[in-house]
Amino acid sequence: MELLNERLKKIEKEVFIMAEKMVKISEKLKGNVARSVNPYGCKQEVLNQIDYVKKQGHYNGAKKALIIGGSSSYGLASRVTQAFGSGADTICVAYERPVKDETMLGTAGWWNNIYFKQEAEKAGLIAKNFNGDAFTKEIKQQVLDYIKDEFGGQIDLLVYSVAAPKRVNPENPDEVWRSQMKPVGKSVTGYNVNLEKNELFEQTVESATKEETDATVHVMGGEDWELWVSMLKEAGVLAEGFKTILYSYIGSPVTYDFYHEGTLGKAKDAAEESSHKIQKNIDDLNGKAWISVSKAVTTKASVVIPIFPVYCIALYKIMQEKGTHETPIMHKDRLFRDMVYGNKPEIDDRGRLRPDAWEQDEDTQKKTVALMKQITPENFNSDLTGYATFRKEFMQLNGFEVDGADNDTVDYDEITKLEP
Repeated sequence: MELLNERLKKIEKEVFIMAEKMVKISEKLKGNVARSVNPYGCKQEVLNQIDYVKKQGHYNGAKKALIIGGSSSYGLASRVTQAFGSGADTICVAYERPVKDETMLGTAGWWNNIYFKQEAEKAGLIAKNFNGDAFTKEIKQQVLDYIKDEFGGQIDLLVYSVAAPKRVNPENPDEVWRSQMKPVGKSVTGYNVNLEKNELFEQTVESATKEETDATVHVMGGEDWELWVSMLKEAGVLAEGFKTILYSYIGSPVTYDFYHEGTLGKAKDAAEESSHKIQKNIDDLNGKAWISVSKAVTTKASVVIPIFPVYCIALYKIMQEKGTHETPIMHKDRLFRDMVYGNKPEIDDRGRLRPDAWEQDEDTQKKTVALMKQITPENFNSDLTGYATFRKEFMQLNGFEVDGADNDTVDYDEITKLEP
């Protein structure tokens, strides 16, 4: 009997230890900002994106790609399609927060990088992650050294997909530029959504000052893109036929006041000027510098752009009905497969790639604007709109509501052993 009791105590102790390792996770939102993450859900989302690309088949794209801002959304999608569509080795630079403790399990991008690397290496591909501030000279030098010493010496693609709140002036570390999402020259009032409370509310956004506009251009324009390409060109690590792309957005005229003609729009205009400078710099390589105008998608940035989510929930509904709604992986795989490396380029009179043509379709825009006029606080969360899709896609960015992942606990000891 005594021996049996000892065995029972041992089993209870082992069960207790196992229970201690398992951390309960749940969705936590503060307004439109996620305060929790599901690492296993992030893994499944990466697997789902890889599976989507594989189903589209192989295409002849990049072989050595550098993705600045490649840990989530458009950047991650760009990395996935290069690796699993074209067989490219990839480098990602992103600034993500690692695990702190059982209550702070890091950021989704941290896990995306880890699980992408696992899958890429299983496929025999190089997948290097640099976790740090892409704006700094230190990170740029680390990446350059790695390309020279361990990545074959050259890259043939650089994707610049950065949405950042601030940037330190590289020539004056005491000066910090902070980006703002505001209209210019006017205040704007309209509805916005609160994902935490599932509410529609009226919001007024005041006009940006000149200082705020200028700071946003420094952060979100093309200055840093230019610095990256110039440094790599001078070091001789850009391959013949090198391509580089920065993602931009124009959107619908109904969003112009707070986006295309606002601070973010000014930054995107500056990025176009940067693309021309970069093009001149890489002409001798038969290179190409593109601005690619993306469609509206659910990202961590887009959900906090004032009033923009209301446009999205109307647009998604119309595009779903037409069969043209795309997630980031669908959008970027089409961009690279069909346009950048394919024979179906859509280029406007300013030389920009326009994979946003499905969003800009005249009938789609007409129906979206009409639907926006019908949206009220009482009906926005109904079958009338695409709010359910918008909210689900946002939660998936953080590993929740992911198809194929239904866990509500993670093994803390297991995940903390993983390295990016």
